[in-house]
Amino acid sequence: MIARHRIHAHSRSRSRSRIGGSALTAGAAALGLLALTACGSDDEGGGSADGKLDVVASFYPLQFLAERIGGDQVDVTSLTEPGVEPHDLELSPRQTASLTEADLVVYLEGLQPTVDDAVEQSGAEHVAEATSFTTLETHGDDVEGDEHAEDEHAEEESGDGHDHGTEGKDPHIWLDPLRYAEVAQGVGDALADADPDHADTYAANTEQLVSELNELDEEFTTGLADLPSNTFITTHAAFGYLAERYGLHQEAISGLDPESEPSAARMRELQEIAEEDGVTTVFFETLVSDDTARTLAGDLGLETAVLDPLEGITDDSAGSDYFEVMRANLDALRAALA
Repeated sequence: MIARHRIHAHSRSRSRSRIGGSALTAGAAALGLLALTACGSDDEGGGSADGKLDVVASFYPLQFLAERIGGDQVDVTSLTEPGVEPHDLELSPRQTASLTEADLVVYLEGLQPTVDDAVEQSGAEHVAEATSFTTLETHGDDVEGDEHAEDEHAEEESGDGHDHGTEGKDPHIWLDPLRYAEVAQGVGDALADADPDHADTYAANTEQLVSELNELDEEFTTGLADLPSNTFITTHAAFGYLAERYGLHQEAISGLDPESEPSAARMRELQEIAEEDGVTTVFFETLVSDDTARTLAGDLGLETAVLDPLEGITDDSAGSDYFEVMRANLDALRAALA
């Protein structure tokens, strides 16, 4: 059952003053100028010139939800451009300003620290935070030997660093179709709250999308059942929810941070795991370097293939949207685990 969860909303304070006489005339002129400015720059936030709801999403999985559920009633802008690895995103002043002016901001707390900070400071009236619509778990903490782990832990203890994931939890919830469906429900509710006139449209689109995600879940359940192996090796620990949902065992070269460097001890451990569990394939990704994965595969004489964490869609992706890439992931896992 898909549960409904609360939507975070932040209220912007607004002051009103009484005006009269010449002040009213000046105010009207100023408003006219603002209107003309807005019409000439609708892509910079503050609502669309065509009357559509202006939605800002932090990265691709949330952009996809907003576009599918919003349909023709929304204009959606992603803060993370195609081909950009989202974990280390830095926002431009224009992007930061777009959060304040947006009719709805959709983001995932803990994945992109700069986005978290900017949303907190934006005062945006309508905000949908993805992790509030589902449950989080801890994955990837069993990846030992990260050369940066001790420094990162020290930063977290001192309060100088950021957890990757809310309170250290795994943020990659969109790779589990059922958790993603819960987030879809929350985004649908948020759109309806921001634009009540089209609430019925958002509800119908949400119902359709959740149905498709349930079908995808059934495909994964059937496709990954009764395979000879259940262990797969991938670049970073993004697939914990997927592995847990379908009875697989994820072994990652790096933890939740795709940019962290594995130690020699971790590489030796992965070699032992690959030999003991009959691993045939080392998976790499489209948005981060594949050097370490290819090195490990070369040392063991294993195949390499792409398992896409769907943090962005590019020309190198195995599909043009979430569903196509997820089905490509299913095919890749079936080939490797068979």
